[in-house]
Amino acid sequence: MGKLKVVKLVLACALLAAQAAAQASTQAPTSDPERIFAHAVQLHQQGDFQGAIIEYEAFLALSPNRPDAHSNLGAALAHLGRYEDAIAEYKRALSIQGRNPGIRFNLALALYKTAHFSEAAGELAQVIAGQPDNKNAILVVADCHLRMGEFKKVIDLLTPLDVGGNADRTVAYLLGTALINDNQVEKGQVYINRILGENDSAEGHVMMGAAHLMAREYKEAIAEFQHAFELNSKLPTVHSLYARAMLGFGDRVAAIAAFKTELEIDPNDFDSNVYIGMLLKQDEKYDDALAYLKRAALVRPGDVNVLYYLGSLYVSQGKAAEASPLLEQVVKAAPDFTEAHVSLATAYYRLKRKEEGDRERAIIQKLNAQKQAAAPGAKEELGPAYRGEPASVGPKPPSPPEKQTEKKP
Repeated sequence: MGKLKVVKLVLACALLAAQAAAQASTQAPTSDPERIFAHAVQLHQQGDFQGAIIEYEAFLALSPNRPDAHSNLGAALAHLGRYEDAIAEYKRALSIQGRNPGIRFNLALALYKTAHFSEAAGELAQVIAGQPDNKNAILVVADCHLRMGEFKKVIDLLTPLDVGGNADRTVAYLLGTALINDNQVEKGQVYINRILGENDSAEGHVMMGAAHLMAREYKEAIAEFQHAFELNSKLPTVHSLYARAMLGFGDRVAAIAAFKTELEIDPNDFDSNVYIGMLLKQDEKYDDALAYLKRAALVRPGDVNVLYYLGSLYVSQGKAAEASPLLEQVVKAAPDFTEAHVSLATAYYRLKRKEEGDRERAIIQKLNAQKQAAAPGAKEELGPAYRGEPASVGPKPPSPPEKQTEKKP
């Protein structure tokens, strides 16, 4: 090999070595846990969430009992929409440091964003118990209860925040919505007037439309919701309410379109999921209906109508074994729900459980006789099959921004 070639080879090797050293100097050392953690925080601050996740996981492999690392990893995962993984990390952090309200609040937000509203409400109740003035926690737990149809809980939570009628707009809106849903329309009207008095707001028209909807004044409700569209077409729940008014008005096609528009804004809107599921079931589009009803069941796990529609859908699909436990829950919670007894009897007969089927049949005959005596020739409107509780109304407030804990990225 000539001298020139040897020199070139040496220079090339030196250049490669220099590049490798420079690259190594920009990476966090893998042997020092604290430097790995600091690098993870740096990446997190810079918005490199995937890189931060890799570094947090590397740190936790060396130091698995650091709650701040688990919490920050949860936050990075949440930023990428990986909420189930984030929930697992927040829970690991709480298992190490259970009294940290910031971590618990972040866990509740991740649960809220995955429509686990009941579990989120439980976590937030613990936050509020230790921090009774934490308004963000109060507002989010109030929205959880609103989404689950627990209107009295919303009223109990928010009424103390309206001392002297000085509550802010979000509290007034949530409280007024809960009052209307709880059939306390006159009290809810106070909040409608307050919001409308400030300016011509979409929220005010939604509340007014909801009051008309509760009174089955569909034409007036539609007009109010159309005003709301003009002011804010992206306001959550307004399309769902408009769809329900259109159903009452007899326009099924427009109602389905509006429900679907609502789900583009909020995939977890309970009414839109349950109504579309119900309507698709009527059209015998069972697989499509099942997806919507399962989402509704995730939002309100014990809702009588959702359990009934799922159970009766399984009966229609010939899946009696899947249907019977759901329908058993329904008739236990709502013993006067005739249609549920009919579906349950069908499921029992298909499962060759004749004695139980005969029992349900006897109950059906008794309930039909009572219903006919009370209201001869009565016809049911299109809507929830069981009307033990009113459907929810009103848009949802935005959730507060995600917090960080310990070393904050």
